[in-house]
Amino acid sequence: MDRTVSAAQLGGSSVATDLSLWALFLQADWIVKAVMLMLILASFWSWAIIFDKLIKIRRTIIDTDKFENDFWSGGSLDALYDRLSMAGPQHPMAVLFVAAMREWRRSTERGLVRGTKGLGSLQVRINQVMRVSIDREMERLERYLGFLASVGSVSPFVGLFGTVWGIMNSFHAIASSKNTSLAVVAPGIAEALFATALGLLAAIPAVMAYNKFSNDLGRLNVRLEGFAGEFSALMSRQLDEEAA
Repeated sequence: MDRTVSAAQLGGSSVATDLSLWALFLQADWIVKAVMLMLILASFWSWAIIFDKLIKIRRTIIDTDKFENDFWSGGSLDALYDRLSMAGPQHPMAVLFVAAMREWRRSTERGLVRGTKGLGSLQVRINQVMRVSIDREMERLERYLGFLASVGSVSPFVGLFGTVWGIMNSFHAIASSKNTSLAVVAPGIAEALFATALGLLAAIPAVMAYNKFSNDLGRLNVRLEGFAGEFSALMSRQLDEEAA
């Protein structure tokens, strides 16, 4: 890479070297520039995902708490279902409840719950509907978490590649100028370390956010599984009462 050597020549005076971040980017080799741009874009996209997930998961947890309070308040489940159906379920637990109640109503309206066999078949269908709803909602909430995991694991190595390339350029500058002064080595080393810093800047928040969101969604999945089990038991008791 062609580089202006700002060093003290034999009998000459030294010239200051600009080591600002913008100058390091402009002076960098095109490969190092590509690495830097890739890491900056990955960091921006990661932060966009992080803020989006923070808002969505927090809102989902708040809505889930409110729904559970309404569900276990002793009110009519049919009234709760009608209200949620009209407004449209806005969180996974409401989607789960609406899907199960919809299957219940369709089966009762079509007369498919007569006899022990019909009741057992309805119970199986409701459990399947709830299982599918949980999987679908968790998949929706987990969208883009894979990108955070990839950024967290790959970015340091991408930055390391930029570091190695920058150091290679520094040695090339030394060989070209036949001068080992700090002014010759500093720009290449600085841009190399800059690439490393960008890799860590992209990776650290992505890893921390991925771990937090994974834990939050894991707890939410446990809550959904628990609610599905309790709701299934509640409907099973009601089916047994109707069969008696």
